[in-house]
Amino acid sequence: MKPLQPDTLIRNPNGTPVVASVVVPCEAARLWALVGHFAGFDAFVPGLSRIEMTGVGVGALRTKFFDDGHCVVEQLNSRDDAAMSMTWTTLYNTLGMAQFWAAMTVEALGASSSKATWTLVGEPMAIAQVEFDAFVQTFADNALQNVRRMLS
Repeated sequence: MKPLQPDTLIRNPNGTPVVASVVVPCEAARLWALVGHFAGFDAFVPGLSRIEMTGVGVGALRTKFFDDGHCVVEQLNSRDDAAMSMTWTTLYNTLGMAQFWAAMTVEALGASSSKATWTLVGEPMAIAQVEFDAFVQTFADNALQNVRRMLS
């Protein structure tokens, strides 16, 4: 029998990124405090009822529980508060995603205006890529519109 070798199910997804962004009439630090809070996406993501965190900082896991019963577990891959950017990977989900990666960035557009950009790349298991990307685009756009309403 051949000895077991290191392996993993985690890999970066292939595909064209889905990009959602929103310009908000507030300073960048205030926008980053909202969209850069890895444990706080339930404040602006529609249908997200609660988040449970395991660990702190890079490597931490967040478990997102949705109103419809779905669950997503994600790991924080990188975080740079000075650059206002972070990335994460989905490790487990009940949404039919094979692989999923995302990034959030915030940039200042002046003293009282800033832009959040959410980049997402995923591979669906059971639906066509075009349908999946359309769902992800709508999901991210709706969440960022909530951010605009909250900070305007």
